[in-house]
Amino acid sequence: MTVDAHHHVWDLSVRDQDWITGPALRPLRRDFTLADLAPEARAAGIERTVLVQTVTVPEETPELLALAEAHELIASVVGWADLTRADIADELERLRALPGGRCLKGVRHQVQGEADPRWLLRPEVRRGLAAVADAGLVYDLVVVPRQLPACAEAAARHPGLTFVLDHLGKPPAATGGTEPWASGVRALAALPNTVCKLSGLVTEADPATWTTAGLRPYADTVLDAFGPDRLMFGSDWPVCTLAASYAEVLATARELTAGLGAHERTAVFTRTADRVYGLAQSSS
Repeated sequence: MTVDAHHHVWDLSVRDQDWITGPALRPLRRDFTLADLAPEARAAGIERTVLVQTVTVPEETPELLALAEAHELIASVVGWADLTRADIADELERLRALPGGRCLKGVRHQVQGEADPRWLLRPEVRRGLAAVADAGLVYDLVVVPRQLPACAEAAARHPGLTFVLDHLGKPPAATGGTEPWASGVRALAALPNTVCKLSGLVTEADPATWTTAGLRPYADTVLDAFGPDRLMFGSDWPVCTLAASYAEVLATARELTAGLGAHERTAVFTRTADRVYGLAQSSS
C-alpha cells in the first residue's frame, strides 16, 4: 500500500486559482479534479491520499472536507484557516463539525508569499499555532529557504505541535545549489516535532531538463536529516505535471529511496503519513 501525502484539486468554475499566473504555469490553468487524479493514482498503487489547500479563502476548506467525505481515496485534508483571527480555536472546531470534518488533520498557510521572513513568529500567528496544537492538528509549512530559520524557531517554541515541511523547503534545485537551504533544513530536522515531505522536487528543478541524479543531493539531505521515519512521499499533483506525469513522479521517488531497506521504504511511502495525518482514524 502506498500513500500520496500531498496533492491538490481545483475547479476554476468554482474558484479562481490566483497564483496560476505567467507562461510557465499556463498548463495549470484548467480544472484538475478528483476524477482526473483517481485513475492515475489507482494505477500507481496509491490507496489513500492527503488533499491539501491551494488558496487562502475560508470557503475552500469545507469543499475539500466534503470531497473527502464523498470519496474514500482521500483519507485526510490539510485545510486553510486564518491563524491570526482571535477566534481561531472556534473556527477549527466549526470546520471539524462539518461533513467530512473528521478528515481535517492539518492546517496550512502560504507562508512563502509573506514578505516578513519571521511571519511565523508574530504573536498573533503563534497564538494561532497554539490553537492548532490544542485541536490535535498538524501544521504544514510551505516556505522558501530564507524562512527556514523562523520555522525552526517556531517548532522549538511549540514542541507539542508537529510541523510538516512541504516540498523539502523548496531547495534551489534549478541552479544546483544547496546553501543556505541545507543548513536550514538540518536545523529544522534537529527538532523532534518536525517531518518532511519528499514532494515538489521535479518542479523546483528545471521542469524541462531535470534528472533523478540532479535531484538526489536534495533527497539525500532530507533523508539524512529527518530519517525515513520522518519523511513521506507526496506527488504534488497536478503541479508536478509541469515536469512529469504522476507515474514518473512516483517512480522517481522510489529511485531516490532505492538504497533504503524495505522497512524504511514503507515508512516513506506509507507509515509516516499514516502516523502524522492519522489516516486510519480518518477512515474509521
